[in-house]
Amino acid sequence: MINHLIFISGGEIVLVMMLALLFFGSKAIPDIAKTLGKGMREFKKATNEIQRELNDHTSDIKRDINEMKSTVNRETNKIKHDLNNVSSTVEKETTKIKQDLNDAATLKEKKSEVGQKGNARPPEDNIPTD
Repeated sequence: MINHLIFISGGEIVLVMMLALLFFGSKAIPDIAKTLGKGMREFKKATNEIQRELNDHTSDIKRDINEMKSTVNRETNKIKHDLNNVSSTVEKETTKIKQDLNDAATLKEKKSEVGQKGNARPPEDNIPTD
């Protein structure tokens, strides 16, 4: 795992350990390792604390965003429903107006046919009287 994270090969690790042994001696190496272990624990504890605080603060933001999202979706659905109602009402009224116009046109045609028949004189009326 260490090899993968810092890209150090096994031979390089052995070389670093040999140099540490030469510089610090065999008695100081356990103290150095203990200090490094404590430092690693403190670092891990600090990163976990930061992650926990971030999660705590972002959970409030996420909850607020989800509430706003649900409110927007609810209002959008109401608007869509109202638009559908208006659209269907307009379609019904348009159909009713078209039907009324067709009925009026049909009635006008019938009246004009009746009027043309009413204005024409029957053939007997055209006979001259002396």
